[in-house]
Amino acid sequence: MNTRQLEIFCAIMRDGSVTAAANSLSISQPAASKLLHHLEDQLGYALFQRIGGRLIPTPEADLLHEDAARVLREMEVLGDLARRVGERRLGLLRLGASLPVAWSVLPPALARFRASHPEVRIHLHTLPKQEIAEALRTGAIDLAVTLSPILAPTVRTQTLAPIPLAALMPQGHALAGLDAVAPGDLAGQPLISYGSHAEIGPALDQAFRAEGLVRQVAIQVASSVAAVPLVRAGLGVALVDGLVDWADMAGLAMRPFRPRLAMGLALATDGARPIPRLAQALIALLRAPG
Repeated sequence: MNTRQLEIFCAIMRDGSVTAAANSLSISQPAASKLLHHLEDQLGYALFQRIGGRLIPTPEADLLHEDAARVLREMEVLGDLARRVGERRLGLLRLGASLPVAWSVLPPALARFRASHPEVRIHLHTLPKQEIAEALRTGAIDLAVTLSPILAPTVRTQTLAPIPLAALMPQGHALAGLDAVAPGDLAGQPLISYGSHAEIGPALDQAFRAEGLVRQVAIQVASSVAAVPLVRAGLGVALVDGLVDWADMAGLAMRPFRPRLAMGLALATDGARPIPRLAQALIALLRAPG
């Protein structure tokens, strides 16, 4: 029993004759008769009897008709769903992101994505990088955007842009009067920053050693977002990524760090799986300027 056979069966039940059913389905009368005969052969019993020149449904046809009509309606819904998925109008996009990325890069990219894919659902997971790598490996997310490349088996990573480090301090702080902040300027300041184990940590330590200093972190953070309330509370000066324009936030000032050190904004997918079409569409937007 196939969809076309169900269509002709339901059309005959509705229209009362093979000819009328054939016309409503835009097929020939012989083709409609053939479909009905094939269906009856498969079932092993007749669905209609001709009495007084009219086709009369058998009791078996009456029993089948309601469910057959329901199945056809469900097939129409499924067909419409398949078309909408094929047109990329419907679907699910699962993203993993570092917190600073979710604060800065993703919102404008997702706004452009939603403009062309309004019916697509988006699941955004803000996770530590190790958890993002695991989610990619298990297929729990389709795409990740992080502040440094994910180095893990099967993970494909592409660097999108360098993200320079910056010093973040309260407005009115003495360092806010400088054009840029160097390691020597931070001497005696409680420092809020990444630990030496972080990917950028060794480069930061070396920048301080080059000026005869030791980088002493008073409050260690894993994300620049976590540093913001600490700086606002007067707990120190933060040396973190400049991905977010922290100076736009009330009460904060941001200055470039010298020497110039940068983290890498990176895209990651699982190399063991094909990249979903919706993820490819967002990747194109993330790579495009603006």
